[in-house]
Amino acid sequence: MNDNKLVLKRPRVVSGARTTGPLHLGNYHGALKNWVDLQHQYECYFFAADWHALTTEYEQPARIAEYTREMILDWLGAGIDPKSCTLYVQSHVPEHAELSLLLSMITPLSWLERVPTYKELRSKLKEKHLATYGFLGYPVLQSADILLYKPEFVPVGEDQVSHIELTREIARHFNHLYQNRLEGSGVFPEPQALLTKTPKMPGLDGQKMSKSYHNTIGLREDPKVVEQKIKTMPTDPARVRRSDPGEPEKCPVWRFHQIYSSSETQEWVLKGCRSAGIGCLDCKRPVIESVIVEQAVMIKRVEPYQKDPALVQDIVREGCKIARAKAQETIEEVRSVMGLTTVNTIGSK
Repeated sequence: MNDNKLVLKRPRVVSGARTTGPLHLGNYHGALKNWVDLQHQYECYFFAADWHALTTEYEQPARIAEYTREMILDWLGAGIDPKSCTLYVQSHVPEHAELSLLLSMITPLSWLERVPTYKELRSKLKEKHLATYGFLGYPVLQSADILLYKPEFVPVGEDQVSHIELTREIARHFNHLYQNRLEGSGVFPEPQALLTKTPKMPGLDGQKMSKSYHNTIGLREDPKVVEQKIKTMPTDPARVRRSDPGEPEKCPVWRFHQIYSSSETQEWVLKGCRSAGIGCLDCKRPVIESVIVEQAVMIKRVEPYQKDPALVQDIVREGCKIARAKAQETIEEVRSVMGLTTVNTIGSK
């Protein structure tokens, strides 16, 4: 009898994040918390997208390396386990750039101009000069980031589904163009968007939490700073005085309660606010406590890596080694079907 257990191949997932600044609670609840769950169900490749950061921050690149390191620390603090997934830095795997270049040769310009976020970001970031080839072409680099590892799934929010569809179109177009040189169904499988339900984390002002709006709570921010930020959050404008009743649905703090508070606490807030039985500071206290408790776990996880930076370097070095081995396999296939030679084939018939 064979005692060896059958090892089932897990579906592969690829995802990344731009290194444009410290991560905040919106990043955690919108993506990282999901990654922590995915790493136990899938073969996960997670990368720090420092080249993507340059598409908008090319004039001020000085802090990108620092942000890359801090973001990886945030990942580790959130519970990403390098023993359960592959962590790497985009620019340390040069095959990302090569595949992006090769895919750009076959991608129609009109496909890029119709990407919804292209015009949206240009209008939002008017202070930046974004009429660049790199910014227009970032969806091709994004497609290369994904297709290089031939994943079955890419975890995204609903606002990113169009990017995955473009990646699928590029993969389909590539396979069609070179079908006469291909064996089987093609080089690239068409990855599926892996939609997950994630709470919409509000910012301190009630808008979406975003660095651009200056309304964030950092993932590992000082507890005293966190407390002060939440204490000074705006509330229902109708509550001018302590004795005035309010409506939680009109208050940004209520949306924090919907993420952090138990059903009992939420019921206490609803009744207390509407009857003026509790004040706004009373309402904010459970949120402050819950956020600080959540962050304390992350801060504790990161301590060993802060004391010994070599531990982070080793994680990234090993992750890049694993990622690059897979990336090189894909690049060899792509170069072959696109008629590009290697040194060994030059001069051969």
